[in-house]
Amino acid sequence: MTDAIIFPGQGAQFEGMGKAWADHSPAAAEVFKEADAILGFPLTEACWSGGEEINRTDLAQPAIFTASVASLAGLKEAGADHSSVQAVAGLSLGEYTALWWAGVMSFEDGLRLVRLRGQAMQQASESSKSGMMSLVGASLEQATAIAQIGAAHGICAVANRNAPGQIVISGELSALDQAEEAAKEQGVRRAIRLSVAGGFHSECMRPAADQLSAALADVELAEPRVPVVSNVTASPIASANEVRGLLERQVCSPVLWEDSVHWMIQAGHKDYLEPAPGKVLTGIMRKIDRDMICESADAPIVDEGAHTS
Repeated sequence: MTDAIIFPGQGAQFEGMGKAWADHSPAAAEVFKEADAILGFPLTEACWSGGEEINRTDLAQPAIFTASVASLAGLKEAGADHSSVQAVAGLSLGEYTALWWAGVMSFEDGLRLVRLRGQAMQQASESSKSGMMSLVGASLEQATAIAQIGAAHGICAVANRNAPGQIVISGELSALDQAEEAAKEQGVRRAIRLSVAGGFHSECMRPAADQLSAALADVELAEPRVPVVSNVTASPIASANEVRGLLERQVCSPVLWEDSVHWMIQAGHKDYLEPAPGKVLTGIMRKIDRDMICESADAPIVDEGAHTS
C-alpha cells in the first residue's frame, strides 16, 4: 500500500514522456488533450516530438506537471487505489503537482501557474548570466562555506539539499566560478555545472517570484486533504492560507528535499510512489534511506494485454 506520493520536478523531462501512458490509457490521453486546450497550444507535441525544446524551462514545467497527472489518471483507470496515501511532496515544480493531488488547486489552475512559473523563470534566466552547480560528495557545511566564498563575487547560495553528498548551489556565473575554485581547494569530489537555464532557487529568480506572487493572488485554494510537505520548510503546509507565500518563497529559497523525505520517514511512511516522468526521485530516495520502498510509475506495466498498477 502506498503511504506517500513524491512528484518529480524539472530535470526529469525527456522527449516522449507520458506517451506510453497516453497510448495505453484513455484517461491519461484525456489529460494531455485537456492540457493542450487549457494552454492553447500543443503541449503534447512538445512533450513527444519537440526534441531539445522540451528542455526549455517554459515548456518543461507544464509538461512534467501534465505527465505526472496523466500517469496517475492511468493508474486510477487501471484500478489502483491510493486511498492509503497519507502525505505528498514534490521536488520544486513537483510541489504544484502535490498540491493538485491534495485538492488545494485545480488541474487548470495548477497548469496555468506552472506555465507562468516556467516562463517567468526562463525570462529571469535570460536577463542575467546565472546557473547551478552540483557539489558531489560535499557536506552541507562544505557547500555552505563554498557558496559564501562565491557570494563575495555575486549572488551565490545553496539551492538544493537533495540527498547526502548531493547538494546544489546556484547563482551568478561570476560567483559560481569562484565557488568552483573553492570546491577544488576544499577537496570536494566533483563540482558539476548543470545544464539549466539559470540560477534557480536563488535571488537570481527574484523577478520570477514577483510575477508568480501576482498570479497566485488570483487563484482559488482549498485546504489540503492530506499533508503536503513544503520544500521551503520541510514540514507540512498548515493551511491553504500558507500556500501562496510558500510558493513565492520557493522560487528563491533552497529546496529542502532530504529534510522533507526525513519528515515523511519519521511520520512512519515507508512505501512511496513516484509518478511519471522518469525515476529521478526513486534514485534519490535510495541515497536518503535504502530501507524505503519507492515504486516508479514512469510507464504502465503491461501483462498480456492487460494493464496493472
